[in-house]
Amino acid sequence: MNKKHIYVLSMLASLSLPGVAQTDKELAPEESTAAVSVIKADKTDRRSAKNIGNSILGEGNGLISLQNGGRYAAQNPTFYVRGLQTSSNNSPLILVDGIERDITSISPEEVENVTILKDAAAVALYGYKGTNGAINITTKRGKYDSRSIKVTYDHLFNSIANKPKFVDAYTYGMAINEARINDGLSARYSAQELNALRDGTKPYLYPNVNWLDETFRNNAMTNKYNVEFRGGAKKFRYYTMIDLISDKGFVKSPNLNEGYSTQDKYVKGNLRMNLDIDLTETTDVRVNLLGVLQETSRPGDQADLWDMVYTVPAAAFPVKDANGVWGGSDVWAGTSNPVAQSVGAAYYKNHSRTLMFDVTLKQDLGMWIKGLGAQVRVGYDNTSNVYENHSKTYVYSVNAPSWADGDAEPTVKTATYGKDSEMGTDAKVNTFARRLHFDGGFNYDRTFGRHSIYSQLKWDYEYEDPEGVNNTIYRQNFSWFTHYGYNSRYFVDLALVESGSSRLAPSTKWAFSPTLSAAWLISNEDFMQNAKWVNSLKLRASAGIINADYLPGDNVWTYYAQQYNTSGGTYPFDSGWNSEFGRTYLGQMATANPGHEKAYKYNVGIDAKLFDALDVTFDYWMQQRKDIWVSAAGKYSAVLGMDAPYENAGRVDSHGFELGIDYNKTVGNFSFNLGGNLMYTKNKIKEMLEEPRLYDNLVQTGNPYGQTYGLEAIGFFKDQADIATSPTQTFSTVKPGDIKYRDVNGDNIIDANDKVAIGHSTTCPEIYYNFHVGAEWKGLGFYAMFQGTGRYSAVLNTKSMYWPLIGNTNISQYAYDNRWTPEHQDAKLPRLSSESNANNYQTSTLWLADRSFLKLRNLEVYYNLPQSLLEKTKIVNGAKLYVRGIDLLCFDHIDESDPEAYGVNPVNKSIALGLSVTF
Repeated sequence: MNKKHIYVLSMLASLSLPGVAQTDKELAPEESTAAVSVIKADKTDRRSAKNIGNSILGEGNGLISLQNGGRYAAQNPTFYVRGLQTSSNNSPLILVDGIERDITSISPEEVENVTILKDAAAVALYGYKGTNGAINITTKRGKYDSRSIKVTYDHLFNSIANKPKFVDAYTYGMAINEARINDGLSARYSAQELNALRDGTKPYLYPNVNWLDETFRNNAMTNKYNVEFRGGAKKFRYYTMIDLISDKGFVKSPNLNEGYSTQDKYVKGNLRMNLDIDLTETTDVRVNLLGVLQETSRPGDQADLWDMVYTVPAAAFPVKDANGVWGGSDVWAGTSNPVAQSVGAAYYKNHSRTLMFDVTLKQDLGMWIKGLGAQVRVGYDNTSNVYENHSKTYVYSVNAPSWADGDAEPTVKTATYGKDSEMGTDAKVNTFARRLHFDGGFNYDRTFGRHSIYSQLKWDYEYEDPEGVNNTIYRQNFSWFTHYGYNSRYFVDLALVESGSSRLAPSTKWAFSPTLSAAWLISNEDFMQNAKWVNSLKLRASAGIINADYLPGDNVWTYYAQQYNTSGGTYPFDSGWNSEFGRTYLGQMATANPGHEKAYKYNVGIDAKLFDALDVTFDYWMQQRKDIWVSAAGKYSAVLGMDAPYENAGRVDSHGFELGIDYNKTVGNFSFNLGGNLMYTKNKIKEMLEEPRLYDNLVQTGNPYGQTYGLEAIGFFKDQADIATSPTQTFSTVKPGDIKYRDVNGDNIIDANDKVAIGHSTTCPEIYYNFHVGAEWKGLGFYAMFQGTGRYSAVLNTKSMYWPLIGNTNISQYAYDNRWTPEHQDAKLPRLSSESNANNYQTSTLWLADRSFLKLRNLEVYYNLPQSLLEKTKIVNGAKLYVRGIDLLCFDHIDESDPEAYGVNPVNKSIALGLSVTF
């Protein structure tokens, strides 16, 4: 076995996925039998993102990535491989160099490629963890006999997309008066007070505050600095990277306090070192080391400023009173002043520290048996978060005016609350996690004439210890994988895996997962030799059983033991019980025959390269999820007097297809590329132990998992006569302007029994696609990538934006302009109400929106400086100038909000200016 063979096999073993050629360029891709797609290096850093998860948003064939809300929401996208496939856990496995790790720690610059592992053949060797597919991030490595230094700088101008628009103080006064009168209450503001709100003559008593503009500025900035050292000698290779991100947010006035800032800030530093050392002619060592320091700082008391802006109306209170004291109110809590919270409450910090380390020893044993090799790998990851609370309290004043009819001036009662405290000094470790990974095994690689074989025996062990109780996990895999090829045309893979997990019941911890896959390289057949336009044509198929160790319910570790409820709580009944717990009664029943969830995966695919320019791939897949943990509450009667157990009885079937097309052509100095991916996924619940339903429209079995259910809105009640002649609606007393629903079951009563399946899932779209176009001429080029969704729904229930005034919240201009009134009966939204309205705020087709969208995810215009110019510097080997637009355009069907984030946290859009220089 030569050095090249050792390197290839070591890479495969480290990924736990031999035979997936796309993860290693030195292994011929035509031999792969699995369904995988690769996001290549030229597309993993087009967004100037702070981590690789955000960088690959919209990319990949078979990967659904959905952006979440803005700065105060989750920053990383939500990922699904082939959509929703089970009623339990649908999250894919995230890997970095073959070991499960946090995707948010990885910077785009350190990534060589990202591989999406989709079918049973691709995930077989990951055991329990690979059931939902996997995303494997491969980091960069050094190169023999070379050295280079690459420096990159990005400056981003960030802005808020779809900024909410709220009414001014006078309009709010009119709206709340109208709502209260609709509810049969007295008006809140008199005519004199409304005039004061409109005219602004008494700003400290009847203010008109634009809280959005007072709290947030329009733009923010991010700076990204990156330095890469890459090279090696004859027996040594290195890749070292230093990455620093400094991000300052949208808080408008963060520097009004001496000695500290209250800005929403994010700083992250990455230091990576990947080493490959040839100790001897037969022994290699590979070391991967990554250290990450992150720090976030936000305005004090963990305040959600966006939630405050959505809550507090313009007329609530002034930013400060006439004496310079922060404004407050008895109606709206004094601590709901978003400007005061962003300036006067100081700040708090989170310090996150992460260490990822693994070392692999590879040994060629060809001196004993030709083709034999062995490897051992040990990995250890540790992360922790230190929370510093430097928050403080502040004084705020409450002016409560009352204006009697005929009086020239209002009577004002003034009170002061709170105190100016010292800044807090508390600090603690609030989260931590550690992971130990070990794997070792033997591999055999030989070619005998027309026959080639690669076989591997391996043992994986993993120990995961996150913060908390009853969540430490031990997993093991014993695997045997064999890849056989005949005549460079026919390939067969067999994977046999025995997996164990501490999460499962004592009698069910181990499970066997077999997978078989095959590929036929049609283009190598004799009858294809005259088809010169066909460069490569391959047909492949796979089938396998992948087991999962998901737990039922909310991580119920003792689902297999009888539960007993007492005055002291719920606990497993065992020999340690005694009477001090008080009265004891039966709680949740134990699962009689516990098992675990299983995925039966099937895939057929075709890969082709045509005309030296066109790459086409197509996959059709089916999956059956069986033995899913579901509650048996619908199976047993409540007469039993105890909580129903969980049972392995659920089943979800799913299927779909993926199509990928990519065209690349170069003519002289001009190069052009065009391509895209289309994915369709569909699932159906076959069994969920659903309780017997009174009406067919209530049955969920047979519908997709994630299906939205609600009432069918057929308009608004016009008047009392309309109400009197319509079926009785039981949710609350209805009035003209309330939503009228269809009587689905025909019993002349509108209640929960009239709910039906409406729209599609609000969690994951059934259609997901992207397309890109790019061109370059003499170093000047552009690249644009669009991404869209279809068969995707939203329920618009954002407070103040769509559901205004309830609980003394704000009201958007959209809600005010589109409300029902007797003069505007063809409105989009129901009448205004100041009280919780159970009838109007049911999930219904009125609030249902088409969430499908098409976004311009990335747009880059760049210029690679000509080599003739760079040669004059004698030190610069390459330089690139670029301008990038990130999420600049969105075409959708939702008014006023972004379809990916229609809650209170809007998304951002950015313009990036960048320079990359290689020495």
